[in-house]
Amino acid sequence: MEYAVARDGMVDSLEHDLRGVVEPDPVGTAMRAVPRHEFVDADHRAYNDRSFEAYGTRVLAPSTAGALVQALAPNPGDDVLIVGVGVGYTAAVLAEIVGPEHVHAVDIARRVVWAARDNLRRAGYAETLVDRRDGARGLPEYAPFDRILVEAAALDVPAALREQLAPDGRLVMPLGAGDQRLATVEAGDEVRDGQAVSFAPLLVEGEQDGVPARNRTAREDREHARRHAERRRGWELDWIDWD
Repeated sequence: MEYAVARDGMVDSLEHDLRGVVEPDPVGTAMRAVPRHEFVDADHRAYNDRSFEAYGTRVLAPSTAGALVQALAPNPGDDVLIVGVGVGYTAAVLAEIVGPEHVHAVDIARRVVWAARDNLRRAGYAETLVDRRDGARGLPEYAPFDRILVEAAALDVPAALREQLAPDGRLVMPLGAGDQRLATVEAGDEVRDGQAVSFAPLLVEGEQDGVPARNRTAREDREHARRHAERRRGWELDWIDWD
């Protein structure tokens, strides 16, 4: 009962005090049902509007998670892909709306995937699929998706995610480097003037925590240095005896 009261207070604040971050239905209703304390090891603070760090990733504040789901505008029965699932809280909110079996999620960090699976199972969303993947490549086995949510920033929408979006689907993700904006892709049109946000970058294979650096990175560094040296012109080459 204590947690239920805390959840109601949290969502009341998102619906009213924070200028309607979420609408009462369906997003507000879903957030009232999801036990966020199962995803955040912070006891009563789980329902404060703040983010947390866990397993090397950021657990989104309720207002941020709610705003993402609100922008995604999911409908019951939609097939949803979440890229960068983190510890699984946003996936649970979406599962409340579309049904757990319709939510497919990926993350590049293996320990985060394990945590998300465990959290979702304990919270009652065991049918949600969570897999370890390079998020920029999506999840083609289950495409097309009616909705795609990316919880990481990039300069542009990855081509694979565009291809896996249903013709009448919607994709939401942060775009930009320093100045990030929430972008929406729908029916081939892209709108980038959404709210200002701040997300970690979308990682590719080899950039996640807990793995060795990619061999390609070291090779690229060597080749870049060689090309730079070959481009040098001027006094530093005068002393070389080319014969």
